Amino acid sequence: MRKKIFIAGLSTGLLLSVCVMTAMAQKTVPSPAVATQDQKVQLDALVKDALANNPDLQAAEARWRMTEHKVIPAGSLDDPRLSFAMSNYPIDSFSGDDTPMTGKEIQLSQKLPYPGKLAAREEVAGQQALWYRDVYQDARLQLVQQVKDAWYRLYFQQHAIDLSRETIDILNDVIRLTETRYEVGTGLQQDVLKAQVERSKLQDKLFNLDQQRTSIVAELNRLLNRPADTPLTPCKSLSATLVETGLPKLLNLARSHRPLFSAYEAMVDRYRAQRKLAKLDYYPDFNLFAGYRQREDIPGDPADGADFVSAGVSINLPLWQGKRREAVAEVDSALRMARGQLVDFGNRVDFTISDQFAQLKKNRDLVALFKTGIIPQAEQTFEASLAAYRVGDTDFLNLLDSLLTLYRYRIDYHRALSDHERSVARLEAAVGVELGSAAAED
Repeated sequence: MRKKIFIAGLSTGLLLSVCVMTAMAQKTVPSPAVATQDQKVQLDALVKDALANNPDLQAAEARWRMTEHKVIPAGSLDDPRLSFAMSNYPIDSFSGDDTPMTGKEIQLSQKLPYPGKLAAREEVAGQQALWYRDVYQDARLQLVQQVKDAWYRLYFQQHAIDLSRETIDILNDVIRLTETRYEVGTGLQQDVLKAQVERSKLQDKLFNLDQQRTSIVAELNRLLNRPADTPLTPCKSLSATLVETGLPKLLNLARSHRPLFSAYEAMVDRYRAQRKLAKLDYYPDFNLFAGYRQREDIPGDPADGADFVSAGVSINLPLWQGKRREAVAEVDSALRMARGQLVDFGNRVDFTISDQFAQLKKNRDLVALFKTGIIPQAEQTFEASLAAYRVGDTDFLNLLDSLLTLYRYRIDYHRALSDHERSVARLEAAVGVELGSAAAED
C-alpha cells in the first residue's frame, strides 16, 4: 500500500515537472513588443561595440585612408632640381681667372610629363582609393552580419542547453518512477535501463552544447575585441523579423546599395585610366632647364668677363616600342579581369540573396508550423502518454518516445527561429540595407 502511494506520488511529481516545463516554455514567449525591444537593445549595443573596436575593421579603414593620401602626390609634378657646378678650372692652379672658359654655374631644371599623364596618374590613384573605401564599407556590413550570426547562434545554444537540462530533470523523475514500478513488480527492468541510457545520451549532448556555447562566446568576443572569456548573456526571447520585400526588389537593391559593386566598378575605371596612361607613354616627357654662369674678368676675353645665361629643353626618346606594347597589353588583360570579377561578384550576390531568401521562407514557415501545430500536438501526445502510463494503459517506451519527441521539436523550433534571423542577417549583408521589422512569431 505504501509503495502504491509512493508510485502515485512520483507520478504526481512527474506531472508537476511536466507542468513546470510547459509553464517555463510559455514564459519564454513574452509579448512581441517586449521580445523585440529586448532583442534590439542587446544586439544594437553589440554591433555598436564591434564597429567601434574591431581591429580588422580599423585596419581596413586605415588602408583606405592610406590610399587616399596617395592621390595628390600621384597628380603632382616632380620637384625641380637645382644644381651648382664649378666648370673648367685648371687642375694645376684651380684659379678662376686663368681662362675665359672658367666659371661658377647654377642651373634649375623641371621635368614636365607629356600632357595628360599627370591627370591619368591621379585618376589611377583616385580609383584605387575608391576601391579601398568601398571595401571598408562592405567590411562594416560583413562585421555586422558576423556579430548577428554569432548572437543568434548563441541564442539557440542557450535555449538548447536549457531544454536539455529540463528534459534531464524530467527523465530523472521518470527513472525514479520506473525503478519504483520495477521494485513492486509492475514495471520492467529494461524500462529503467532504457531511461538511464536516454539520460546519458542527453547528458552527452549537453556537454557538446556547453562546449559549442563557449566557442560562440569566444568568437563573439573576438569580433568585439574583448577577452575571450568575457561573459555574454543571450536574449531570453527572439522575434522573427518580417521581411516584406520581394526577391526581385532585393536583387535590384543590391546593385545600388552593396558597396562592393561600386568597388569593382572603381577597379574597372582604374584600369581604364591605367590603359590611358600606358598609351600616353608612347609620347616623350620634357625637361626644361635654365642656367647662369658667373665668370672672372680675364685679359683677352672677347666678352670682357661677362656672365653667361643658358636655357634649353630635353626629351626622352620613346624608341623601345616593345615594352610599351606589352604595358598596354597588360592593362587590357587587367581590364578584362576586372570586368569578369564584377560579373562574377554580381552572380555570387544574386545566388546568396536567392539562397538566403529561400532559407528565410522555409524557416519562417517552420517557425509557424512548430508553434501552431507540431509542438502543441507533441505536448498533448506526451501528456496523454503520461496519463495512460500512470494507469497502465500504455508501455514505458511510448511515454519515453513522446517525451524525447517533444524535446526534439522544441529544439527544432528554436533552431528554425535562430536560422531565420541568421538568414535575415545574411540578406542584409548581401543587399546592403537593413530589412523588415520584428514580427510576432515568438
